[in-house]
Amino acid sequence: MAKTGKTVATLLIGAAIGAAVGYILATDKDKRQEDMGRIKDGLTGLKDRLGDRLSKKTEDLEHDIFKV
Repeated sequence: MAKTGKTVATLLIGAAIGAAVGYILATDKDKRQEDMGRIKDGLTGLKDRLGDRLSKKTEDLEHDIFKV
């Protein structure tokens, strides 16, 4: 049963990515560049937030291990 759930989730993620790529490619050049800029900004922000969380978790783990 868990294998079926993973398969369905993978299918839905693939469909969402395909729809997003299709939408971006179907728009005109100016709109596409604007959309790509927003996507890049969003991914940069996500990367920064994840980096901050990872750094915090690393510090917490070091504190727990070494009792610093």
